[in-house]
Amino acid sequence: MSRGVTVRPLLANDLDVADRVMRLAFGTIRGLPDPGAAFGDAQYVRPRFLAAPDCAWAAEVDGEVVGSVFAARWGTFGFLGPLTIRPDLWDRGIGSRLLAPVLDAFDRWELTQAGLFTFGNSPKHVGLYQKLGFWPRFSTAVTAKQVTGTAGACATFSHVPAAERAGTLEAVRALTDAVFPGLDLSGEVLAVDAQRLGDTLLRHDESGLAGVAVCHCGAGSEAGSGVCYVKFAAVRPGAEAAQRFEELLDACEAFAAGAALGRLVAGVNTGRLDAYRRLLGRGHRIDSIGLSMRLRHDGPDFDGPGHYVIDDLR
Repeated sequence: MSRGVTVRPLLANDLDVADRVMRLAFGTIRGLPDPGAAFGDAQYVRPRFLAAPDCAWAAEVDGEVVGSVFAARWGTFGFLGPLTIRPDLWDRGIGSRLLAPVLDAFDRWELTQAGLFTFGNSPKHVGLYQKLGFWPRFSTAVTAKQVTGTAGACATFSHVPAAERAGTLEAVRALTDAVFPGLDLSGEVLAVDAQRLGDTLLRHDESGLAGVAVCHCGAGSEAGSGVCYVKFAAVRPGAEAAQRFEELLDACEAFAAGAALGRLVAGVNTGRLDAYRRLLGRGHRIDSIGLSMRLRHDGPDFDGPGHYVIDDLR
């Protein structure tokens, strides 16, 4: 079957079909009675394509899109997903074909490390990625809590004057570079702003930018109705990092309350043990658990107990 597959860049007029396939695939894996209704009004395909059209590929059979894959480049770190194939074409080698351009892109980008989130209870998924050089590391817990805090003021990227935005992005890059050399979330910050998916929180102290959180909010984003989803957050490393992390989480909850969003979702690699414990200590409970896998895992990473970072790479 894989010999009859064409893999090519995903195009704007493919998005509706790619979205249907993605929902059907995940809904089938989860055993939903209506697989096509997976994720509700949350959106993954369209926002990720609009953020980086050159980082998305489609699999085509007889002129019909039957699968897609996305990649993200965060400076020296990259990740892939979601990778989805129409269920009636599973186990025919299409996934491996789709992953080829992703791995080529990772090589071109000269990444220090790459990763992904997958089903830890699926030998098929784990085995596929292992063949490509990804190896299991820690679990990733996707956690959620009901918003109980009150609305509060916090600096956001959407309110930064145009003349100051370049400097703000440079400050964000300096913070993330201190967490992991070359880590750069500029693309995520700009995508959220341009597509109005939510906002990026900027927490300052006397030394400058102390924390950043890229948040998706409500329908049409990766969050879905009533949800504030922290796609990425990090604080400046150092002796006071744990306290800065708590303050950033306070800001996330206050932001969600101010936007009238009742649920706060945040995923964390459990290798960042103190960050994980602090989320649980604030009332977060596990919604789902996945497996974090890494390519080039023998070098530096930001998955250690002293790292205060939120991301889940879904």
